[in-house]
Amino acid sequence: MVAELSNTLIVIPALNESGSVASVVDEVHRHLPGVRLLVVDDGSTDDTAAVARAAGATVVSLPFNLGVGGAMRVGFNYALEHGLDNVVQVDADGQHNPESVRALVAELDHADLVIGARFAGQGDYEVRGPRRWAMVVLSAALSRIAGAKLSDTTSGFKASGPRAVRLFARHYPAEYLGDTIESLVIATRAGCTVTQVPVSMRPRSAGQPSHHPMKAAIYLGRAAIALAFALMRPAIPLDTSEQQPA
Repeated sequence: MVAELSNTLIVIPALNESGSVASVVDEVHRHLPGVRLLVVDDGSTDDTAAVARAAGATVVSLPFNLGVGGAMRVGFNYALEHGLDNVVQVDADGQHNPESVRALVAELDHADLVIGARFAGQGDYEVRGPRRWAMVVLSAALSRIAGAKLSDTTSGFKASGPRAVRLFARHYPAEYLGDTIESLVIATRAGCTVTQVPVSMRPRSAGQPSHHPMKAAIYLGRAAIALAFALMRPAIPLDTSEQQPA
């Protein structure tokens, strides 16, 4: 196994993704042989957990749906409990290409949090209308907060290094859009460095998208509210233990 992946955990939050999770697990194993992989079954009512286990994943099943943020917090704590320094979120719907994980993890040599950016010059992924406007406004605001150019701050394809993992294990937000918008605010205000690498995004392999085009205007309003609440909350400093390298 490649050295930079030896201390990395792939976390796949999954809610009713029985149609796609097996292929995602298989693809991770093929492209990242030997990497640790955890599927967090987020209160699914279908066979997601059983399908993921049959595909060879370690599975943690939550008794009810906590949302992506709650599922990822389980993943961050799992990493700490098993002595793993880095966590990479890969979605269960097949949109994230596991081949890009190496690029995200490599960038953790220079940053605490690395975003896989869909609009940074790679691939042809496109979002239009109010949802795209929201992404542009959010990226501009969060770039200013982070002190770095970020073009895709709502991407769920992210790699967290040791300091971010320890921070997120206790403070990763579970509210709507908290796993993207608020987590970036928490990280940057705690002193973590954030950067991005370009990635290609693929069509969902099964199931339904989480944001229907008709709900784009609602998404715009909720995103603005999420950012406002994130900025209103007090900053969470990294404590002494979090500042030490793992």
